[in-house]
Amino acid sequence: MKTGVLVTVVLLLSGCTLGPDYKRPPVPRPPSFRGVTSSDTGATGSLADLAWWNLFQDEILQELIKTTLRENQDLRAAAARVLEGRALVTIARSFQFPFVNASVSGTWSHIEGRRSSLQFQDALVGTGGFDVGFEIDFWGRFRRGTEAARAALLATQEARRVVVTTLVSDVASTYFFLRALDLERDIARQTLASRQEALRLVKMRASGGVAALIDVHQSEILVAQAAEVITDADRAIEQTENALSVLLGKTPEAMPRGRPVGEQFAAPPAPPGVPSALLERRPDIQQAEAELHAATARIGVAKADYFPRVFLSGAAAAGGISLDGSTFGPQGLFAIGPSITLPIFNAGRTGAGVDAARARAEEAVARYRQTILQAFREVADGLVEYRKRQEFRVQQEALVIASRDTTRLANIRYRGGVSSYLEVLDSERQLFDSELGLVRSRRDEVLAVVRIYKALGGGWQESDGHARVP
Repeated sequence: MKTGVLVTVVLLLSGCTLGPDYKRPPVPRPPSFRGVTSSDTGATGSLADLAWWNLFQDEILQELIKTTLRENQDLRAAAARVLEGRALVTIARSFQFPFVNASVSGTWSHIEGRRSSLQFQDALVGTGGFDVGFEIDFWGRFRRGTEAARAALLATQEARRVVVTTLVSDVASTYFFLRALDLERDIARQTLASRQEALRLVKMRASGGVAALIDVHQSEILVAQAAEVITDADRAIEQTENALSVLLGKTPEAMPRGRPVGEQFAAPPAPPGVPSALLERRPDIQQAEAELHAATARIGVAKADYFPRVFLSGAAAAGGISLDGSTFGPQGLFAIGPSITLPIFNAGRTGAGVDAARARAEEAVARYRQTILQAFREVADGLVEYRKRQEFRVQQEALVIASRDTTRLANIRYRGGVSSYLEVLDSERQLFDSELGLVRSRRDEVLAVVRIYKALGGGWQESDGHARVP
């Protein structure tokens, strides 16, 4: 009867777990994203539901992203941290189980010369056995430690997804920058060829006495300006290719090209979806919550230091002795017994440990809430950026059309002797700047889609048909 009561008490105590159980704290959650247009109201889908290979339909860009997810060194480091997290879970969980060690020993001794009557010339002693140890987890120290390790593992897995999302968006953004620079250089080359032809005509008019020498110099200025843009574009293109190469895990090299920057998306991006889905989709929010869970579990680990620790240890061994050819044994040994350690005085170390664990949990709560606030801000910023970039691009297209008409009329007026070459010079500059501005506005509109996609938590999806994270 007494034995049954003792076993019952032990089981009840071993089921006790100190510290608070994790609960998701209340967080700000607006009814809708700021910047959502009326056409998006009531939509159930989200842009982030699209896998990256469905959003970025440029075949060359898809291959670049696949290579990045295979070869990028930051991603390899993140994957290694996940493996480390898995091992730490195994280590933390192992303390909940007994450990068993085996040992074998043998000692031979030989005495030369005189011996007493109690001494033997040759003696051989051999032993072998097992040591067993186990700490009973009365207060949940090890269970809370395992819970914290599992939450930390989840945090590293989400951190890897953060790296994937960042890499996908960085590769896409860098590639779009590259394609925009290619187009700027093409426009500059076409403008340079046109201005060189205009310079030739102005020189002919000047040699015939129809144009002034200042017209020649002004035309030369236009040629030099176009040549400068080409040189600067060549520099920027090579540096962008170098940056893209590093993202791909390669040394700097030339990059392949696919669709022009203005033909990357066949249709406008999908609506952002509902704010509540953002909490589950964004990996950085999931990472922050997992870190909060781990910090909460560590409060229980710290509290367990207030209470006694109970150990069970035992040994089982067998051995034999050989003395001057006579064998004694085998002999056996079995021992088992408990030991208890009780904290009495440690100058406030235990209490300070609990306070520190609670403070870390409070810090994790603040970090979790701040991550959510930042996520909502990034989505709102992305939505207004895309909408305004669209409007700006439409205005820039109208400016290019007007500039082309102005340049055409200015050249007609100059050849007819109605106006000076200064009018042509000014209209040519406006046209060139507006054409370059249109390229940049298209680039910025495409980049805004990438930012919205990343802000909504898209880009980390993996598929059997596409590159997986190592």
